Amino acid sequence: MRTALYPGSFDPPTRGHEDLARRALAMCDRLIVAVAINPNKEPLFSVEERLRLLQASLGDDPRITFASFAGLLADFAREREARLVVRGLRAVSDFEYEFQMALMNRRLNPDLETVFLVPAVDLTYLSSSLVREAARFGGNLDGLVHPEVAAALAARFGR
Repeated sequence: MRTALYPGSFDPPTRGHEDLARRALAMCDRLIVAVAINPNKEPLFSVEERLRLLQASLGDDPRITFASFAGLLADFAREREARLVVRGLRAVSDFEYEFQMALMNRRLNPDLETVFLVPAVDLTYLSSSLVREAARFGGNLDGLVHPEVAAALAARFGR
């Protein structure tokens, strides 16, 4: 069974995340969407909330499972017997960081390959930080996030 990881902060999950996760299924038998716990970031949503929002956004496809991890992605991949990491590239500016991470992950886990996917054209600009900013000021989130994510953002910002 080919297992792939789609790691990220997903704070909050966006339609761009959904797009990449669904397209990644063409390359694997099982996809683990994994919320990375980064002690250097102060997320808007807890890990548990993000996992719940991801499950709501991605539905009940039996090929997708959800997890969280702290520490090295290379170690988490080894534990889960994943050999593929899926990452999205929205712009050229994403490439340098993602390229360095892919090389480091391969150095730490030689069996791990990284595949870069480009989001759908209409989602290329979309990021969690832009969604948070729009939500903070009451912007219309239709088409940017799943309705359950929009509701969670509205509740978080008292709207």
